[in-house]
Amino acid sequence: MGFFDFMKKKSVPPPAEGKGAPAEKVVDKKIAGLAKIAGDKKAQTYDRMEAIQVLTEMKTPDAAAGLLKRFTFIIDPTITDQEEKDVAFQGVVAAGKDVVPAVVEFCGVCIKKGEGITWLLKILHELLEDDEYQDELIDLLDLFDTEYSRNVEPKVQVIQALEQLVADEVREAVAPFLEDVNETVRFHAVQTTFAQGSSESVPALVKLLEAEESVRVKNKVAEGLLFRAWAIPAELREATARALRDTSGYGVGGDGKILRAPGDWH
Repeated sequence: MGFFDFMKKKSVPPPAEGKGAPAEKVVDKKIAGLAKIAGDKKAQTYDRMEAIQVLTEMKTPDAAAGLLKRFTFIIDPTITDQEEKDVAFQGVVAAGKDVVPAVVEFCGVCIKKGEGITWLLKILHELLEDDEYQDELIDLLDLFDTEYSRNVEPKVQVIQALEQLVADEVREAVAPFLEDVNETVRFHAVQTTFAQGSSESVPALVKLLEAEESVRVKNKVAEGLLFRAWAIPAELREATARALRDTSGYGVGGDGKILRAPGDWH
């Protein structure tokens, strides 16, 4: 017998009007109980899904906030995990923009714990206009620094999300992470920087090349410079050429542009 079946058998009539707890408190208590089950990895699958469905049907910001913890863990089998998250996602989105503050706040909690926020970012993207979404992502990125972190997953996820947006504000926000201590973060910061399509990033990318030890990141920078055909300023070409010596055949041509085939390297 599942939890909800048990509760149905043990249910009692609600207090008469004017007696007992106020209706709002009864609702709050109900949401809290459902949220606890929806966010419990160890709960029975049947109970957890029913809690998710009940919260989803409420379509209120409080009920939607109660679904957020479901996005912080994975269960087996994966098909069940995906199904539960899909339902929870629709439930949060159905509550509308009023739930955004709760989602942003929960993102901050997950970031502090080093937990992934991919689903939470998907929710924000669904609920917000592009400019609003961009502002929220940049604010979230401000919660990170470039020092060592035990789990960089949420940082990488924010940088990846920003790759889909093009704005000077995004380029400026991501620039510090070209010098992050983590190689994976630098790699994705490079990708997002190139996605902005601004040659103003060339000096920062060359600076990265000079200090970079990862050949993977160097190749990514060289590949991007080659694809964009951005010329390296004359005063930076010598340093760039030195930095590219251990890459996959990249070099600086006489015009300052990156070449791949052996030729007139600078």
